Amino acid sequence: MREAMYWTPASDGKVRCGLCPHECLIGEGKAGICRVRVNRNGRLFSLVDGLLAALHTDPVEKKPLYHFHPGGQILSIGTRGCNLKCAFCQNYHISQEAPSATGRDLTMSPGELATMAVSLENNTGIAYTYNEPTVFYEFMLETAREIRRAGLKNVAVTNGFISQAPLAELLPEMDAFNVDLKSFDDGFYRRMAGGRLAPVLETLRAIVAGEKHLEITFLVIPTLNDSEEEFLKMIGWISSELGSDIPLHLSRYFPAWKLHLPPTPVPVLERFACLAMEKMRYVYLGNVGETRFSSTFCPACHRELIRREGYQVTTDGLGPGGACRHCGSRLAGIF
Repeated sequence: MREAMYWTPASDGKVRCGLCPHECLIGEGKAGICRVRVNRNGRLFSLVDGLLAALHTDPVEKKPLYHFHPGGQILSIGTRGCNLKCAFCQNYHISQEAPSATGRDLTMSPGELATMAVSLENNTGIAYTYNEPTVFYEFMLETAREIRRAGLKNVAVTNGFISQAPLAELLPEMDAFNVDLKSFDDGFYRRMAGGRLAPVLETLRAIVAGEKHLEITFLVIPTLNDSEEEFLKMIGWISSELGSDIPLHLSRYFPAWKLHLPPTPVPVLERFACLAMEKMRYVYLGNVGETRFSSTFCPACHRELIRREGYQVTTDGLGPGGACRHCGSRLAGIF
């Protein structure tokens, strides 16, 4: 257990957490919405500092990141807890479970993780993922600094629901983000995820302003966030506010946790991908197998640059610095 960052004392022994926009007011012995930040004697502590519920080596593409060191591997870590409660969460068994409910977690220090990351072949760095990394903020921040000193990269796979001050402190240590934009409707965020849209949009703006690599994932859920009109508004906002070079991943929904709607029809995803490509240069489909939206093509000459067959990646079309070997145009991203 470690004292948390970003909190202030309140009346009657309560504390106010300032890490995310919930700004939970937490009484003695109680935890915030995330379940892992708890009030002990008028001070706020993290219950998951160095306690890993998940530790794996994954392809970078699995995050998903398609324009960030394609074909590489990345050590991926997560704890328990989340500051949202998405009814369709695929990792609910760790995101919605408090650390006190299990004794199975692995204890590791930032230094040990850095040593492991350096020792792995073809390893890009560390991805903070699986659950929402905001809730293990202190551990992520300290580990990220160790990873940066070791000459490797840091990636946050996040819902983007974080307050601006902690995000500003985190940004210099991060190299890439994949942000899960769940909807472009605030009502959806409140009903289905227990959050709000506006703070996520502010996070996206801050990442771009901080000149960090950004990719966005949008899980298309039948009848809930698959309005074509709303989708077009989202694409318009992304292209105008963030830029048309942001890689966009449209992911197929499958039933999970509390939501049992049928899977997203693939033609819907393909239709959305075609609509998105009217304003976005790089659009991909996830959870559908191989399609014409699996590989990366040059936006200038339309030649295939990166071929993806599952997690098998070939970059024969890329030259030095991510330039197209055919026409010399540079692909947006970090290669």
